[in-house]
Amino acid sequence: MMKQSNNNYSEPHITLTASDHEHLSSLARAAMRSMPEAAANLADELDRAQVLAKGHRPTDVVSMGCQVEFRDESDGRVQKVTLVDPSEADIQQGKVSVLTPVGTALIGLRTGASITWETRTGQLKRLTVMKVRKAPIG
Repeated sequence: MMKQSNNNYSEPHITLTASDHEHLSSLARAAMRSMPEAAANLADELDRAQVLAKGHRPTDVVSMGCQVEFRDESDGRVQKVTLVDPSEADIQQGKVSVLTPVGTALIGLRTGASITWETRTGQLKRLTVMKVRKAPIG
């Protein structure tokens, strides 16, 4: 379960490009057997997303391949990660899979938006997106 429904926070609006929505829908379906909980969480986010027309890509929304800087509201720690497919994930390089709890929480958020999410250990965390940048090539 990504977010607890009985907490004091409402889920923020999320926005996805048409290509990200299509790609992530396929990814969620493919992951249903091997990672059912992660796939279900991603599918839930996809169901509530506003999907933009093809060719529209806002610069302030977390999308696949972009670099996002966010703050953990519990301790103020700021992290910078790039959101990627599971096959490209490499925590040493700051590449986080969209199928991880934090990756699923980040997808589609706008700069300034906050979300409460549940870690793999069951701890509730709140993060706020501070900056979104297109990932550097290479």
